[in-house]
Amino acid sequence: MIILIQCNDKIGLVAAIAGVITQNKLNIISMREHVDKQANRFFARIVSEQYSDVSLLLKDIQSVLPEGAVISINPGPEKKIIVLVTKEYHCLSDILVRNHFKTLGASVQCVIGNHDVLKDICERFGMPFYVVNHENKSNGIFESALLEVINKYPHDYLVLAKFMRILSPKFVELFPLRIVNIHHSFLPAFIGANPYKQAYIRGVKLIGATAHFVTNDLDEGPIIDQKIIPVNHTYTTEDMVNAGKEVEKSVLAKSLKMLFEDRVFVYNNKTVVFE
Repeated sequence: MIILIQCNDKIGLVAAIAGVITQNKLNIISMREHVDKQANRFFARIVSEQYSDVSLLLKDIQSVLPEGAVISINPGPEKKIIVLVTKEYHCLSDILVRNHFKTLGASVQCVIGNHDVLKDICERFGMPFYVVNHENKSNGIFESALLEVINKYPHDYLVLAKFMRILSPKFVELFPLRIVNIHHSFLPAFIGANPYKQAYIRGVKLIGATAHFVTNDLDEGPIIDQKIIPVNHTYTTEDMVNAGKEVEKSVLAKSLKMLFEDRVFVYNNKTVVFE
């Protein structure tokens, strides 16, 4: 059983929470906690033995927490996701392989592309693939068509696996902290399109990738994970792109694992990730 808690901090919280769990005759298997002192915010992820009366346990824990606490017990055991893509295959193929061998930690419901380039690889895995072509369509029409497909499937998250189109604030607001993007840059450096070209022109010695939640501020949502690798003057833009693809796969895979295991908390546009 997983218990997730986010609330204002106060003295004795850990002891009080542990006391409630003990009173209910449950064994704590693991407990991770963190306090953001500047925000006076407490975060905890607790794994315990399963309990038959979850509603009673929730009420008991709530009674020892500050007002306004956010508690979740036993979030969905296997998340459901929809993947959005454009033309690049590396992140999608990694997700499909993990999904096929049941190591993703989630179940891919379908893949939606704004081009049909990746239809073949989806068909090889028996994965439903939909093309929502954005050409000659306004953003509103395109996103309405996108939603029509999305709403056919149950889903917890949308994963933008190199989906190279900016979503409108109206669309993003429908999925608060439920859209995950992999950005081919070590944010906040080189926001927007063509970051590898920007990195080459700037002559950087490190490139990286960032997985983050999508918000209405372009590439500025809460960061889940990042990774960097060294490059040097011998790297062309193409070399950087090829090296960066491996980093992008790695960062996205790790971020999704943390997310699907309910290890990610969000507060004030930042994340707390219990790895």
